[in-house]
Amino acid sequence: QVQLVESGGGLVQPGGSLRLSCAASGSILTINRMGWYRQAPGKERELVAAITGGGSTNYADSVKGRFTISRDNAKNTVYLQMNSLKPEDTAVYYCNGYISSMWLDFMDYWGKGTLVTVSP
Repeated sequence: QVQLVESGGGLVQPGGSLRLSCAASGSILTINRMGWYRQAPGKERELVAAITGGGSTNYADSVKGRFTISRDNAKNTVYLQMNSLKPEDTAVYYCNGYISSMWLDFMDYWGKGTLVTVSP
């Protein structure tokens, strides 16, 4: 059993910053790619940023230069530093991990999400 638990969401003013964290736990063997997705009301879930086990990253065009994804492999944790936040960044942010466990081959796991609200 593998769990992903996000933290760090909340209310912030435009131009502000937040840092999201996602910790993976359970019978983990290997964590490959980890990423952050978001879903705004009435919209499809979209990729925000992802990072491979080797540290390669990719970002949605809308967040390039403002958001930074990083990971601590020793802690099985991925972070999303969000700066210069805009109202259009308001969404539920979900953590995703492509993980193999003691019982299952690699598969996608999802956290329950954390709400980020950017408003004056």
